Amino acid sequence: MADLKLLVPELNEAEEMGAETARFQELLLQASKELQQAQTSRPESTQIQPQPGFCVKTNSSEGKVFINICHSPSIPPPADMTEDQLLQMLEEDQAGFRIPMSLGEPHAELDAKGQGCTAYDVAVNSDFYRRMQNSDFLRELVITIAREGLEDKYSLQLNPEWRLLRNRPFMGSISQQNIRSRQRPPIQELGNVFTADSLRPEGSPEKPHLNLWLEAPDLLLAEIDLPKLDGALGLSLEIGENRLVMGGPQRLYHLDAYIPLRINSEESKAAFHQKRRLMVAMPLLSAPS
Repeated sequence: MADLKLLVPELNEAEEMGAETARFQELLLQASKELQQAQTSRPESTQIQPQPGFCVKTNSSEGKVFINICHSPSIPPPADMTEDQLLQMLEEDQAGFRIPMSLGEPHAELDAKGQGCTAYDVAVNSDFYRRMQNSDFLRELVITIAREGLEDKYSLQLNPEWRLLRNRPFMGSISQQNIRSRQRPPIQELGNVFTADSLRPEGSPEKPHLNLWLEAPDLLLAEIDLPKLDGALGLSLEIGENRLVMGGPQRLYHLDAYIPLRINSEESKAAFHQKRRLMVAMPLLSAPS
């Protein structure tokens, strides 16, 4: 990891920060304004019409269940990772990777034998769906996550065994779905990343809240809330290719986060904001899709 020593007392003291950090400040302020505008000017949800993909058959105590895996370009894609990277994360039980998907309402249908059944439509990003078509591993992962998501949302118990319908892309009809409108037009929110609690030093310092945004196409922004601090004195920050580690003075804070993207640690920059938060800009080594 490359230790960043770029923390400054206040972001608004641009004359003391140098040209590069001042440019970083301008970028953060611009992003903040865009977020506020998006939140106030856009509706909370929008309606989409998912496109058919493939259908899997399983069952519950109520009878046959069909899951229509659909796709839409309106749904954001997951972070770009190789299958080897993803497999390693899953083996280590790390929660840094998620697949955005929209879970539709159940609808009653009739199967090929005229018997009653229940169908659910689950939509993922269209580009990710095309990638999934060429990968048995990704397809099985999506089906597993979709099944678990439906179980959680509708209090179901679905059979983990399923069968792919080869000659039927969907069961019944695919209905329109309401999804949350994107609140950050140029910025893709990555969601939660894995934080290694087991790596905290003794004394259990507080784990601060971490927000991540992907500034298309090759810049990751991080915001770490530090309400107990008035300045950057005593803060330490280390950034590796896929990890961010921060320590606070007097063991007040400790954060160790795995980030599922390749970071250019040598070019990363950080600054302490007057609103008691640490802002970090991390260029990416490879642009996510």
